Amino acid sequence: MGDSQRRFRDCLGRFATGVTVVTVEHAGGVHGATVGSFTSVSLDPPLVMVSLDRRSRMCDLLTGASSFGVNILAAHQKGLALHFAGRPLPADTPVSWDPEAAGPRLTGCAAHLDCVPWAAHDGGDHVLHVGRVRDFTVRDAEPLVFHGGAFRHLDTAPGHHAWAGTLDGPADGVWSSATGALHIPLGH
Repeated sequence: MGDSQRRFRDCLGRFATGVTVVTVEHAGGVHGATVGSFTSVSLDPPLVMVSLDRRSRMCDLLTGASSFGVNILAAHQKGLALHFAGRPLPADTPVSWDPEAAGPRLTGCAAHLDCVPWAAHDGGDHVLHVGRVRDFTVRDAEPLVFHGGAFRHLDTAPGHHAWAGTLDGPADGVWSSATGALHIPLGH
């Protein structure tokens, strides 16, 4: 990795992300990979996206899969994040799966999305895999967070600075740096 790529990666490391394990069934087994590049895409239809290095085994497996899972890891699952990133858990520490889940779901994760492939797009050295969510589960658990090359935990108590809206931008207006105000069209 060149100096400019390293600096770019360090820049992107300033953005805190959740930690996911993308899972897929293949040849009678379950395969998983830790993925930090995950985001929601659409509410209607419900779509999510994972970005995978095109040289990775998971990218190959997902390209031919009929479904895949996205496990949003809970704060206590750092060991699983490392396991699926290539640092295996000790042999006497089994990975626990929820046998009743649609799609491969890790036991104890904060949330799980069961997806079918929707589209795949070229993303340079990555492939952007968009999945249509056909089912999901949510647990009351704090998420595992990754920031600046390290795992983190949330430190703000729930309920502080509550926001009921979306961070996608206001639906009915745009903030202007020229006026320092939110402009909302008349009639809204």
